[in-house]
Amino acid sequence: MILINKMTIKAAVISLGSKSSKWTVKALKKYIRIVDDINLKDIEATLSSQKLEILYKGKPLEEYDCIYAKGSFRYATLLRAVSLIASQSSYVPIKPAAFTIAHDKLLTQLRLQQQGIPMPVTYLTATPEAAKKILETIHYPIIMKFPQGTQGKGVMFADTFAAANSMLDALTALKQPFLIQEYVETGGSDIRAIVVGDKVVAAMRRKAEIGEKRANIHAGGKGEPVILDPKAKKIAVRAADAIGADICAVDILESAKGPVVIEANISPGLQGITAATKIDIADKIARYLYKKTKQIAESKKKMAATEIMKEIAAPEVGKEILTHLDIRGERILLPDYVTKETKFSEKDEVVIKIKKDKLIVERFDIGKKVK
Repeated sequence: MILINKMTIKAAVISLGSKSSKWTVKALKKYIRIVDDINLKDIEATLSSQKLEILYKGKPLEEYDCIYAKGSFRYATLLRAVSLIASQSSYVPIKPAAFTIAHDKLLTQLRLQQQGIPMPVTYLTATPEAAKKILETIHYPIIMKFPQGTQGKGVMFADTFAAANSMLDALTALKQPFLIQEYVETGGSDIRAIVVGDKVVAAMRRKAEIGEKRANIHAGGKGEPVILDPKAKKIAVRAADAIGADICAVDILESAKGPVVIEANISPGLQGITAATKIDIADKIARYLYKKTKQIAESKKKMAATEIMKEIAAPEVGKEILTHLDIRGERILLPDYVTKETKFSEKDEVVIKIKKDKLIVERFDIGKKVK
Protein backbone atom coordinates (compact mmCIF):
# COMPACT_ATOMS: atom_id res chain seq x y z
CA MET A 1 0.00 0.00 0.00
CA ILE A 2 1.37 3.43 -0.97
CA LEU A 3 1.31 6.03 1.78
CA ILE A 4 -0.22 9.27 0.44
CA ASN A 5 0.83 11.49 3.32
CA LYS A 6 4.57 11.12 3.04
CA MET A 7 6.66 12.64 5.80
CA THR A 8 9.36 15.07 4.71
CA ILE A 9 12.36 12.86 5.30
CA LYS A 10 15.33 12.00 3.10
CA ALA A 11 16.89 8.60 2.59
CA ALA A 12 19.81 7.21 0.62
CA VAL A 13 20.75 3.69 -0.40
CA ILE A 14 24.50 3.34 -0.84
CA SER A 15 25.31 0.12 -2.69
CA LEU A 16 27.01 -1.44 -5.69
CA GLY A 17 23.82 -1.10 -7.69
CA SER A 18 22.63 -4.71 -7.55
CA LYS A 19 19.12 -5.65 -8.64
CA SER A 20 18.17 -6.15 -4.99
CA SER A 21 19.33 -2.62 -4.16
CA LYS A 22 17.37 -1.19 -7.09
CA TRP A 23 14.26 -2.95 -5.82
CA THR A 24 14.78 -1.47 -2.37
CA VAL A 25 15.23 2.05 -3.76
CA LYS A 26 12.05 1.70 -5.83
CA ALA A 27 10.10 0.41 -2.83
CA LEU A 28 11.39 3.21 -0.58
CA LYS A 29 10.03 5.81 -2.97
CA LYS A 30 6.51 4.65 -2.09
CA TYR A 31 7.05 5.85 1.48
CA ILE A 32 9.68 8.59 1.39
CA ARG A 33 9.67 11.63 -0.88
CA ILE A 34 13.42 11.91 -1.45
CA VAL A 35 15.37 8.68 -1.98
CA ASP A 36 18.82 8.85 -3.58
CA ASP A 37 20.45 5.82 -5.20
CA ILE A 38 24.19 6.24 -4.60
CA ASN A 39 26.94 4.04 -6.01
CA LEU A 40 29.37 2.90 -3.34
CA LYS A 41 32.26 3.21 -5.79
CA ASP A 42 31.68 6.99 -5.88
CA ILE A 43 31.97 7.28 -2.09
CA GLU A 44 35.00 8.26 -0.02
CA ALA A 45 35.44 8.60 3.73
CA THR A 46 37.69 11.43 4.92
CA LEU A 47 39.13 11.16 8.41
CA SER A 48 41.16 13.88 10.10
CA SER A 49 41.80 15.15 13.62
CA GLN A 50 39.23 17.89 13.03
CA LYS A 51 36.33 15.99 11.45
CA LEU A 52 34.95 12.90 9.77
CA GLU A 53 33.28 13.38 6.41
CA ILE A 54 31.66 11.34 3.65
CA LEU A 55 32.39 12.51 0.12
CA TYR A 56 30.25 11.64 -2.90
CA LYS A 57 31.97 12.27 -6.23
CA GLY A 58 34.45 14.47 -4.40
CA LYS A 59 31.87 16.65 -2.63
CA PRO A 60 30.42 16.40 0.90
CA LEU A 61 27.49 13.99 1.00
CA GLU A 62 24.12 15.61 1.64
CA GLU A 63 22.44 15.13 5.00
CA TYR A 64 19.94 12.28 5.19
CA ASP A 65 17.57 11.01 7.85
CA CYS A 66 18.32 7.42 6.84
CA ILE A 67 21.33 5.87 5.10
CA TYR A 68 21.14 2.19 4.15
CA ALA A 69 24.68 1.15 3.17
CA LYS A 70 25.43 -2.32 1.79
CA GLY A 71 27.95 -4.09 -0.41
CA SER A 72 30.33 -7.03 -0.73
CA PHE A 73 33.04 -8.04 1.75
CA ARG A 74 35.65 -6.32 -0.43
CA TYR A 75 34.21 -2.97 0.67
CA ALA A 76 33.76 -3.87 4.35
CA THR A 77 36.27 -1.30 5.64
CA LEU A 78 34.76 1.56 3.59
CA LEU A 79 31.23 0.55 4.57
CA ARG A 80 32.19 0.52 8.24
CA ALA A 81 33.71 4.01 7.97
CA VAL A 82 30.72 5.38 6.06
CA SER A 83 28.22 3.96 8.56
CA LEU A 84 30.25 5.22 11.51
CA ILE A 85 30.24 8.76 10.15
CA ALA A 86 26.61 8.63 8.99
CA SER A 87 25.37 7.28 12.34
CA GLN A 88 26.25 10.58 14.01
CA SER A 89 23.29 12.29 12.34
CA SER A 90 21.32 9.61 10.45
CA TYR A 91 19.59 6.33 11.15
CA VAL A 92 21.70 3.46 9.81
CA PRO A 93 20.11 -0.02 9.91
CA ILE A 94 23.51 -1.73 9.84
CA LYS A 95 25.78 -0.79 12.74
CA PRO A 96 29.39 0.07 11.77
CA ALA A 97 30.92 -2.97 13.51
CA ALA A 98 28.55 -5.30 11.66
CA PHE A 99 30.46 -4.78 8.41
CA THR A 100 33.57 -6.22 10.03
CA ILE A 101 31.79 -9.00 11.92
CA ALA A 102 29.39 -10.26 9.24
CA HIS A 103 32.02 -10.26 6.50
CA ASP A 104 34.31 -12.49 8.54
CA LYS A 105 32.99 -15.98 9.34
CA LEU A 106 35.30 -16.35 12.34
CA LEU A 107 34.17 -13.07 13.91
CA THR A 108 30.57 -14.05 13.20
CA GLN A 109 31.04 -17.37 14.99
CA LEU A 110 32.73 -15.62 17.93
CA ARG A 111 29.85 -13.15 18.30
CA LEU A 112 27.25 -15.91 18.07
CA GLN A 113 29.12 -17.91 20.70
CA GLN A 114 29.24 -14.89 23.02
CA GLN A 115 25.46 -14.52 22.74
CA GLY A 116 24.80 -18.22 23.32
CA ILE A 117 23.35 -18.75 19.83
CA PRO A 118 23.61 -22.38 18.63
CA MET A 119 26.16 -23.02 15.87
CA PRO A 120 28.37 -25.87 14.56
CA VAL A 121 31.62 -26.58 16.42
CA THR A 122 34.37 -24.54 14.72
CA TYR A 123 38.16 -24.66 14.95
CA LEU A 124 40.80 -22.08 14.03
CA THR A 125 44.50 -22.91 14.23
CA ALA A 126 47.70 -20.88 14.01
CA THR A 127 49.85 -23.44 12.17
CA PRO A 128 49.42 -26.33 9.68
CA GLU A 129 50.82 -28.70 12.32
CA ALA A 130 48.09 -27.72 14.79
CA ALA A 131 45.46 -28.06 12.07
CA LYS A 132 46.69 -31.56 11.23
CA LYS A 133 46.32 -32.63 14.87
CA ILE A 134 42.70 -31.51 14.78
CA LEU A 135 42.11 -33.38 11.53
CA GLU A 136 43.49 -36.54 13.14
CA THR A 137 40.99 -36.44 16.01
CA ILE A 138 37.88 -34.85 14.51
CA HIS A 139 34.83 -36.81 13.30
CA TYR A 140 34.19 -36.82 9.56
CA PRO A 141 32.85 -35.43 7.31
CA ILE A 142 33.95 -31.83 7.92
CA ILE A 143 33.81 -28.42 6.25
CA MET A 144 36.91 -26.30 5.59
CA LYS A 145 36.39 -22.69 4.55
CA PHE A 146 37.96 -19.26 4.34
CA PRO A 147 36.81 -16.61 6.88
CA GLN A 148 35.82 -14.30 4.04
CA GLY A 149 33.71 -15.07 1.01
CA THR A 150 30.07 -15.12 -0.09
CA GLN A 151 27.62 -17.23 -2.11
CA GLY A 152 29.25 -20.44 -0.88
CA LYS A 153 32.64 -19.64 -2.40
CA GLY A 154 35.65 -20.85 -0.46
CA VAL A 155 33.71 -23.70 1.20
CA MET A 156 35.19 -27.21 0.86
CA PHE A 157 33.88 -30.60 1.95
CA ALA A 158 36.08 -33.46 3.19
CA ASP A 159 34.69 -36.86 4.14
CA THR A 160 38.00 -38.49 5.15
CA PHE A 161 41.27 -37.56 6.82
CA ALA A 162 43.11 -38.13 3.54
CA ALA A 163 40.87 -35.68 1.68
CA ALA A 164 41.12 -33.10 4.47
CA ASN A 165 44.92 -33.51 4.61
CA SER A 166 45.20 -32.83 0.87
CA MET A 167 43.07 -29.72 1.23
CA LEU A 168 45.24 -28.64 4.15
CA ASP A 169 48.35 -28.77 1.95
CA ALA A 170 46.63 -26.64 -0.71
CA LEU A 171 45.32 -24.13 1.83
CA THR A 172 48.73 -23.85 3.49
CA ALA A 173 50.30 -23.05 0.11
CA LEU A 174 47.79 -20.21 -0.34
CA LYS A 175 48.93 -18.75 3.01
CA GLN A 176 45.39 -17.86 4.01
CA PRO A 177 43.68 -18.52 7.35
CA PHE A 178 40.88 -21.07 7.26
CA LEU A 179 38.28 -22.61 9.53
CA ILE A 180 37.57 -26.25 10.25
CA GLN A 181 33.94 -26.88 11.08
CA GLU A 182 31.88 -29.92 11.93
CA TYR A 183 29.59 -31.03 9.12
CA VAL A 184 25.90 -31.05 9.96
CA GLU A 185 24.01 -33.60 7.89
CA THR A 186 20.86 -32.03 6.45
CA GLY A 187 20.57 -33.86 3.14
CA GLY A 188 22.18 -30.95 1.31
CA SER A 189 19.66 -28.33 2.45
CA ASP A 190 19.68 -25.25 4.62
CA ILE A 191 17.31 -22.43 5.49
CA ARG A 192 17.71 -18.77 4.70
CA ALA A 193 15.67 -16.39 6.86
CA ILE A 194 15.38 -12.67 6.14
CA VAL A 195 15.25 -10.66 9.35
CA VAL A 196 13.88 -7.10 9.27
CA GLY A 197 13.80 -5.40 12.65
CA ASP A 198 12.63 -7.95 15.20
CA LYS A 199 10.79 -10.20 12.74
CA VAL A 200 11.50 -12.88 10.16
CA VAL A 201 9.67 -11.53 7.10
CA ALA A 202 10.45 -14.45 4.77
CA ALA A 203 12.21 -17.81 4.82
CA MET A 204 13.07 -20.48 2.27
CA ARG A 205 14.62 -23.91 2.29
CA ARG A 206 17.48 -24.23 -0.18
CA LYS A 207 18.21 -27.65 -1.64
CA ALA A 208 21.60 -28.37 -3.20
CA GLU A 209 21.94 -30.00 -6.60
CA ILE A 210 22.87 -33.68 -6.71
CA GLY A 211 26.54 -34.07 -5.88
CA GLU A 212 26.78 -30.56 -4.42
CA LYS A 213 27.02 -29.86 -0.68
CA ARG A 214 26.37 -26.12 -0.92
CA ALA A 215 22.71 -25.16 -0.96
CA ASN A 216 23.35 -21.56 -2.09
CA ILE A 217 21.16 -20.41 -4.97
CA HIS A 218 24.29 -19.08 -6.71
CA ALA A 219 25.75 -22.59 -6.47
CA GLY A 220 22.73 -24.06 -8.24
CA GLY A 221 20.53 -24.68 -5.22
CA LYS A 222 16.75 -24.57 -5.50
CA GLY A 223 14.57 -22.61 -3.10
CA GLU A 224 11.12 -23.34 -1.69
CA PRO A 225 9.09 -21.39 0.87
CA VAL A 226 9.15 -22.56 4.46
CA ILE A 227 7.46 -21.42 7.66
CA LEU A 228 9.88 -21.40 10.58
CA ASP A 229 8.87 -22.58 14.00
CA PRO A 230 9.02 -20.02 16.86
CA LYS A 231 12.39 -21.34 18.09
CA ALA A 232 14.07 -20.98 14.69
CA LYS A 233 12.57 -17.49 14.25
CA LYS A 234 13.88 -16.42 17.64
CA ILE A 235 17.36 -17.75 16.85
CA ALA A 236 17.41 -15.89 13.50
CA VAL A 237 16.39 -12.59 15.10
CA ARG A 238 18.92 -13.04 17.91
CA ALA A 239 21.68 -13.76 15.39
CA ALA A 240 20.92 -10.59 13.41
CA ASP A 241 20.83 -8.56 16.62
CA ALA A 242 24.12 -10.12 17.80
CA ILE A 243 26.03 -8.81 14.80
CA GLY A 244 24.27 -5.42 14.89
CA ALA A 245 22.01 -5.57 11.83
CA ASP A 246 18.36 -4.50 11.57
CA ILE A 247 18.29 -6.02 8.07
CA CYS A 248 20.02 -9.35 7.63
CA ALA A 249 19.84 -12.81 6.08
CA VAL A 250 20.56 -15.62 8.52
CA ASP A 251 21.49 -19.09 7.25
CA ILE A 252 20.38 -21.99 9.44
CA LEU A 253 20.95 -25.75 9.40
CA GLU A 254 18.33 -28.08 10.86
CA SER A 255 20.53 -30.39 12.93
CA ALA A 256 19.49 -33.33 15.07
CA LYS A 257 19.96 -31.07 18.11
CA GLY A 258 17.88 -28.26 16.65
CA PRO A 259 18.58 -25.21 14.43
CA VAL A 260 22.18 -23.94 14.24
CA VAL A 261 23.36 -20.73 12.58
CA ILE A 262 26.16 -21.03 10.04
CA GLU A 263 26.26 -17.54 8.57
CA ALA A 264 24.81 -14.02 8.60
CA ASN A 265 24.65 -11.93 5.43
CA ILE A 266 24.06 -8.16 5.69
CA SER A 267 23.86 -7.67 1.92
CA PRO A 268 21.67 -10.56 0.80
CA GLY A 269 20.33 -11.02 -2.70
CA LEU A 270 16.54 -10.78 -2.82
CA GLN A 271 15.78 -12.36 -6.20
CA GLY A 272 15.93 -16.01 -5.18
CA ILE A 273 13.96 -15.76 -1.95
CA THR A 274 11.42 -13.37 -3.45
CA ALA A 275 10.77 -15.82 -6.31
CA ALA A 276 10.54 -18.77 -3.92
CA THR A 277 8.27 -17.18 -1.30
CA LYS A 278 6.31 -14.73 -3.50
CA ILE A 279 6.83 -12.16 -0.74
CA ASP A 280 7.79 -8.58 -1.69
CA ILE A 281 10.79 -8.46 0.64
CA ALA A 282 12.06 -5.15 -0.79
CA ASP A 283 8.75 -3.59 0.29
CA LYS A 284 9.07 -5.13 3.77
CA ILE A 285 12.53 -3.55 4.08
CA ALA A 286 11.35 -0.19 2.72
CA ARG A 287 8.35 -0.05 5.03
CA TYR A 288 10.53 -0.84 8.04
CA LEU A 289 13.13 1.81 7.10
CA TYR A 290 10.35 4.38 6.69
CA LYS A 291 8.72 3.61 10.03
CA LYS A 292 12.02 3.50 11.90
CA THR A 293 13.30 6.72 10.33
CA LYS A 294 9.99 8.49 10.98
CA GLN A 295 10.03 7.33 14.60
CA ILE A 296 13.57 8.62 15.15
CA ALA A 297 12.85 11.92 13.35
CA GLU A 298 9.75 12.53 15.47
CA SER A 299 11.65 11.64 18.63
CA LYS A 300 14.34 14.20 17.77
CA LYS A 301 11.68 16.87 17.19
CA LYS A 302 10.03 16.12 20.52
CA MET A 303 13.36 16.34 22.32
CA ALA A 304 14.12 19.69 20.67
CA ALA A 305 10.65 21.00 21.53
CA THR A 306 11.04 19.83 25.14
CA GLU A 307 14.31 21.71 25.48
CA ILE A 308 12.71 24.86 24.09
CA MET A 309 9.78 24.57 26.49
CA LYS A 310 12.15 24.12 29.39
CA GLU A 311 13.88 27.36 28.51
CA ILE A 312 10.55 29.16 28.23
CA ALA A 313 8.97 27.62 31.32
CA ALA A 314 11.98 28.05 33.57
CA PRO A 315 14.02 31.00 32.31
CA GLU A 316 17.21 32.00 34.03
CA VAL A 317 17.18 35.03 36.34
CA GLY A 318 17.74 38.18 34.33
CA LYS A 319 16.76 36.55 31.07
CA GLU A 320 14.50 38.54 28.77
CA ILE A 321 11.17 36.93 27.93
CA LEU A 322 9.03 37.82 24.93
CA THR A 323 5.33 37.43 25.79
CA HIS A 324 1.94 39.19 25.73
CA LEU A 325 0.47 41.15 28.66
CA ASP A 326 -2.54 39.73 30.45
CA ILE A 327 -4.53 42.83 31.46
CA ARG A 328 -7.56 42.36 33.71
CA GLY A 329 -9.40 45.67 34.17
CA GLU A 330 -6.65 48.04 35.33
CA ARG A 331 -4.29 45.27 36.47
CA ILE A 332 -1.38 43.60 34.71
CA LEU A 333 -1.08 39.90 35.60
CA LEU A 334 2.40 38.37 35.45
CA PRO A 335 2.80 34.94 33.79
CA ASP A 336 2.95 32.02 36.23
CA TYR A 337 6.55 31.15 35.37
CA VAL A 338 7.64 34.73 36.22
CA THR A 339 6.01 34.47 39.64
CA LYS A 340 7.63 31.09 40.23
CA GLU A 341 11.06 32.33 39.15
CA THR A 342 11.00 35.52 41.25
CA LYS A 343 9.18 33.80 44.15
CA PHE A 344 7.02 36.90 44.74
CA SER A 345 4.14 36.54 47.21
CA GLU A 346 1.28 38.78 48.33
CA LYS A 347 3.11 39.45 51.61
CA ASP A 348 6.15 40.98 49.90
CA GLU A 349 6.71 44.72 49.82
CA VAL A 350 7.92 45.80 46.41
CA VAL A 351 9.36 48.88 44.76
CA ILE A 352 7.80 49.67 41.38
CA LYS A 353 9.75 51.86 38.97
CA ILE A 354 7.81 53.28 36.08
CA LYS A 355 9.33 54.77 32.95
CA LYS A 356 8.01 55.21 29.45
CA ASP A 357 7.71 51.72 27.90
CA LYS A 358 9.36 50.16 30.97
CA LEU A 359 8.15 48.64 34.23
CA ILE A 360 10.59 47.39 36.91
CA VAL A 361 9.37 45.48 39.98
CA GLU A 362 11.84 44.73 42.79
CA ARG A 363 11.34 43.10 46.17
CA PHE A 364 11.97 45.52 49.04
CA ASP A 365 13.83 44.14 52.04
CA ILE A 366 14.91 46.05 55.14
CA GLY A 367 17.84 48.19 54.17
CA LYS A 368 18.24 46.67 50.72
CA LYS A 369 16.43 45.74 47.56
CA VAL A 370 16.70 42.34 46.04
CA LYS A 371 15.75 41.80 42.40
